[in-house]
Amino acid sequence: MQTPTSEPLTNHNRWQGSITMVESMEITKVGVRDRLVVDLRVAMGDPDDHDFKPRASLDGNVLRITNEGYADEFASEELDEESFEAAERDRFVELRIRFTVGGMHGTLIDVHPLPADSRAKKLAEATWKTVIPLM
Repeated sequence: MQTPTSEPLTNHNRWQGSITMVESMEITKVGVRDRLVVDLRVAMGDPDDHDFKPRASLDGNVLRITNEGYADEFASEELDEESFEAAERDRFVELRIRFTVGGMHGTLIDVHPLPADSRAKKLAEATWKTVIPLM
């Protein structure tokens, strides 16, 4: 029971003190199309975490991806010559992000062998595509 002076418990102030939003980031693929394209897998700690702000920086020929405000959580990849030239030329990176959320995305044990017959099972995964500047 709440007293008149206590603040109501909402999702905003319930998760405001949460500091572990992104559990891990992994660069799965780096390629060049019109610009540098990076496939990124991000594991989130909770489905109510909505404050993911990716930032990219170039340190020599190493591309680093961080979450704004969380310097300790990052992914890095050494770029080959073609990728490095595209990054230097455009100063932008296209991120294709695949999110997984702990507790929501487990592992399927029995996958139907024929996905074409519409009885196959697949866990839903959110994807996101964005273009961010290199810092």
